[in-house]
Amino acid sequence: MNEPSPRLRPSALADAAPWPAPRPHTDPELARLLALLEAAGYRGGSVALGHGRDTASKDTAAAFAAAWQRTGGSVAAVVDWPEDAASWLRQARRLTQPEPDAWVVAAAPVGWAQMSRRLRHSTDWDPRRTFGFAALGDSRIPAAVGPDVLDGMRGATADGRSWTVRGGWIVESDGG
Repeated sequence: MNEPSPRLRPSALADAAPWPAPRPHTDPELARLLALLEAAGYRGGSVALGHGRDTASKDTAAAFAAAWQRTGGSVAAVVDWPEDAASWLRQARRLTQPEPDAWVVAAAPVGWAQMSRRLRHSTDWDPRRTFGFAALGDSRIPAAVGPDVLDGMRGATADGRSWTVRGGWIVESDGG
């Protein structure tokens, strides 16, 4: 028996449209993301960095990589993906094969929704070791991808607060 495809049906994403495009990261957002990684015990560790192919996501990923390396951390892999693809399996494997300490994601919601399902269904990826920028702190993403796909993922809001996926909901807080 074949496992069902992790790809979301277009209607699952269309029901929550319109989806916002990623915006350039902010300084408080980047600072909070670095603080979240440090608080989780990953300071100086390796991260695999995934991002969408839009300009804001690419620039955000580059800014994060530079900041992370300044803190003594290493970037084990940088993987990009399109908003729409046949399966995202190749990108998912490239993101998880270096077996990083954590994953950091800068992407548009739709591409991340699809990629996160591929990661969860086809690799050893762990959302509890995954950190995202503000564009991914959208409550429609956990609803679209289904239960348990993103639970435990954390990230930063544009104003420097944090968010966590808990029980399929985005929960925001002022702390880490």
